Amino acid sequence: MLAALPHLSRRRALQVSAAGFVVCGLLLWWLLPVGESSPQGRMTFSTGVKGAVYERYGKLLRNAAAKDMPDVDIKLLNSEGSPQNVERVATGRADFTIAAADAVEAYRLDNGAGADRLQGCARLYDDYVQLVVRDSSSIEEAKDLRGKRVAVGQLRSGVRLIAGRVLKAAGLNLDKDLTALPAGIDTAPDLLRHNEIDAFFWSGGLPTTSVRELSQSVDIRLVPLGDLVDALHKQGGASRYYRAAVMPADAYPQARQTGSVPTLAVANLLVTTDRADPELTAGLTRTVIDSRDHIGARVHAAQLVDLRTALYTDPLTLHEGARRYYRSVKP
Repeated sequence: MLAALPHLSRRRALQVSAAGFVVCGLLLWWLLPVGESSPQGRMTFSTGVKGAVYERYGKLLRNAAAKDMPDVDIKLLNSEGSPQNVERVATGRADFTIAAADAVEAYRLDNGAGADRLQGCARLYDDYVQLVVRDSSSIEEAKDLRGKRVAVGQLRSGVRLIAGRVLKAAGLNLDKDLTALPAGIDTAPDLLRHNEIDAFFWSGGLPTTSVRELSQSVDIRLVPLGDLVDALHKQGGASRYYRAAVMPADAYPQARQTGSVPTLAVANLLVTTDRADPELTAGLTRTVIDSRDHIGARVHAAQLVDLRTALYTDPLTLHEGARRYYRSVKP
């Protein structure tokens, strides 16, 4: 730098150089605040049924978090779904999870162990309730399931929780009015394919890979459920978290319905407890938001994660670490 300034005195050149170093130092200080470091430690994340959206989302989120937080070791655990996920986190067997808002509220209302410690990090995307039948089936609405063989999800799954409430709203009893099989999205499509069941319930992001693949080899359609919203809300409790929604026709373009399908939806939350380290929680929340497009390219539902609504984690209060993150990016 001294040679580049022949017209300046040596003393003046040294002053210019020193000023340049000070400016660079200030820029580095601004970009890398003193005391800020990458989180360290271990994290257990409870996902979902193998091959379903929770598991796929969890794997992609782990990969993204490994880049953002290289000093954090992340372990994934499969589960039967939201109820088991909530229980694991509440009781300390997992640190973070994805769970539907109705399952979270049900656990709280049942005074499950550690329920008072549950906190939210982000509202993610909506699950859509899907009732799948063969196109040739006589089942046109939920009440037509009377006397049928129906896969209602595994015993500790969110699908099972929703199926029981939907059937009740339709005037049916899951245990008495139909043959309920404890099969989830990992086995139910094949059961329908081989005519071992007449229908199956599923609740997940759109599109769900297993349902899409089934529609490519079997003529299926999705049964409308949107007219049951009022009856569900009258049940009170966790059922208030269901809302009317529409599955667009292009969610499963090879299914046989002629257009969009009115159904039910429920929000998914990123859940932890007050035990979680604030720095780690802030880091994972940041990864969820920053990796939306990357993960969304593989799991379409993840494209719906929105910074503007992510902090609304009802029925859970927002974890302090997540709150710090949202404050840091507030315009």
